[in-house]
Amino acid sequence: MNCELAHEQIVMAEYGELSDDAAHELSRHLAICPECGRERETLRAIKLLADVHPIAEPDANIMARSRLRLEEALDTLPPRRWYERLARYMGNSLAHLQSAPVAAALMLVIGGAAGTLGGYYVSQSHVAKAGEAAQNQAGAQAVVEAAAPSVAGEIASISRIERQPNSEQVQVSYKQIVPRQFSGSLDDSKIRHFLTIDAVRAAASGEDDGSIDLVVEECRAGHGCRASGLSDALVMVLRYGRSSQMRRKALAGLAPYVADDLEVRNAVLEAVLYDSDVDLRSDAIHSLTPVEADTSVRQVLHNVASSDPNPQIRIVSRQALSRAPEIQ
Repeated sequence: MNCELAHEQIVMAEYGELSDDAAHELSRHLAICPECGRERETLRAIKLLADVHPIAEPDANIMARSRLRLEEALDTLPPRRWYERLARYMGNSLAHLQSAPVAAALMLVIGGAAGTLGGYYVSQSHVAKAGEAAQNQAGAQAVVEAAAPSVAGEIASISRIERQPNSEQVQVSYKQIVPRQFSGSLDDSKIRHFLTIDAVRAAASGEDDGSIDLVVEECRAGHGCRASGLSDALVMVLRYGRSSQMRRKALAGLAPYVADDLEVRNAVLEAVLYDSDVDLRSDAIHSLTPVEADTSVRQVLHNVASSDPNPQIRIVSRQALSRAPEIQ
C-alpha cells in the first residue's frame, strides 16, 4: 500500500467505512510508516476539536417569532396571475415535450399568444409589482430582525451596511460579543468540558491560561480522567502543544495511564521518537517503566538506543532496556 492510498483509507477508517480486510492492510502500513501515522493522528485531533464544540440550538422563542413573521410576509404576497400560472405549468411540462412533438408545437403556439397578451398586463402592472417587491423585501427584513440576537452586547465587527433602494432604510449586518460565565465544581461535567476545550485550544495557540494545569491535577489525582475525556485532551497537548513546557505537563498527567491505556502509550512512544525536547524524551522513556516488557515498547527503545543522534537519549534507552523484564 502506498501513502496516497493510505491517506484516503485513513479517513474512511476513522468514520467506520472501511472493510475489515482493508483496515487490516492499513494497520500494517501505519505500523511501518510514521508519516501516515501522523496523518491519522492529525485527523483524530480534528475530530476531537469538532466533538468538543457542540452545535448550539437556536432559542425556541426566536424560532417561533421567525416563523410567525415569515408566515405574515407570505400572506402579503399577491395571488399568481393567470399568465404566471401558465408559465409555471409550461415549465413543469418541458420534461414531456420530447416524447410529444405535437403537444410541444401546440404549447409553443399557446405560449406565444400568452406572451403577447401577457405583455400588456405586465406593462400595466409594472408599478404595482415594484410596490409589491418593496413590501416583500420588508417582510424578509422582518424575518431577519426576528432571528437577530435579542441580548444586547458589545459589537465585535460590522460586516456590511446597505441602504435599501429608494428608501431611507439602512440594513447593518454585525456580530456581537456576549460574555458569559459558568461556575461549578471540578467534578461538574460542564466544567470538565470547558477544561477539555481550553486545553486543546492552548495546545494549538501556545497560550495557556491554567487549564492544562487543572487537567493534569485531575488526571494525576485519578478523578475520572479517562471517562471524562481529560486524558484525550492531554494526548492532544502532548502531540501538538506548541511549547515544550505544556507538553511536559501533559506527559506528567498521562504517566499514570501508560500501562492501561493504549492510546496514551502510543502518544508517549511518539514523544520518545519525535519530540524536539531532549529532556521531555528522557522523561517519556522513564514513564514507560511499567510497560518496558511490552514488545512495541522494547522495539522503540531498541531503535532509539542504537540509532538516535542524541547520546543522552541513547544512554537512557539502554538503561531502560537493561532493567526490562522478559518480553510479554
